[in-house]
Amino acid sequence: MEQQENKPQVDQQEAATASEALAEQTIDTTPSMEEMLQESERKAQEHYDAWMYAKAEGENIRRRAAEDVSKAQKFAVERFSNEMLAVMDSLQAGMAVETENVESFKSGMELTLKQLTSVFEKFNIVEINPIAEKLDPHKHQAIGMVDSEQEANTVVTVMQKGYSLNDRVLRPALVMVAKGK
Repeated sequence: MEQQENKPQVDQQEAATASEALAEQTIDTTPSMEEMLQESERKAQEHYDAWMYAKAEGENIRRRAAEDVSKAQKFAVERFSNEMLAVMDSLQAGMAVETENVESFKSGMELTLKQLTSVFEKFNIVEINPIAEKLDPHKHQAIGMVDSEQEANTVVTVMQKGYSLNDRVLRPALVMVAKGK
């Protein structure tokens, strides 16, 4: 019987040893608070670094975009300016002509006007010359009314032609309109 009494004690000791071993394994596999804190700090630093990188990248993109807009504004009229230089050269050449003949001046002015007209066509600058059209306050500026046989608010005289760029009015035409009958 002694053997039977010893057997439960051995089983109890083995069970206690097994539970201690299991507790040690659980303790070893569960990270300590310090390890968890260090891991959290490492992850927080990674996220902070990623955020700072993204923030810096965003600022760089904004700065580059602002520079691009600035350059576009500064040099937007470069092509137009180069075309206008040819017109300026023609005018200066006309002024340098020694012969004081009215016909030569007139033909030089006509050639320069053709050059200027071709530049305007190239850049979609369209003349607004509204003779006999109804007054359009978006394209015309009435500076006076005159008696006329035409219908009221019809353009009778153009004092100064207007111009539009890509269907946007650069300068309205200065016009005189007909009074009502």
